[in-house]
Amino acid sequence: MRASIGKNIQKLRKSQGFSQEKFAEMAKISRTHIGHIEQGRKSPSLKTLEKIARVLKVKMSELVP
Repeated sequence: MRASIGKNIQKLRKSQGFSQEKFAEMAKISRTHIGHIEQGRKSPSLKTLEKIARVLKVKMSELVP
């Protein structure tokens, strides 16, 4: 599940042209943490998912398979 969420976030981030660094800055999350989420090494909290969804302008349900 973590890997699927991470891949969805990465795909959406790249489709919108954000680098990890810029995306992390906009979401107010460390770049390292975003990297770990995208790699499936960390599970994002609900608060983190909300921040990610807000920056990507998608519903949280689009991030979770």
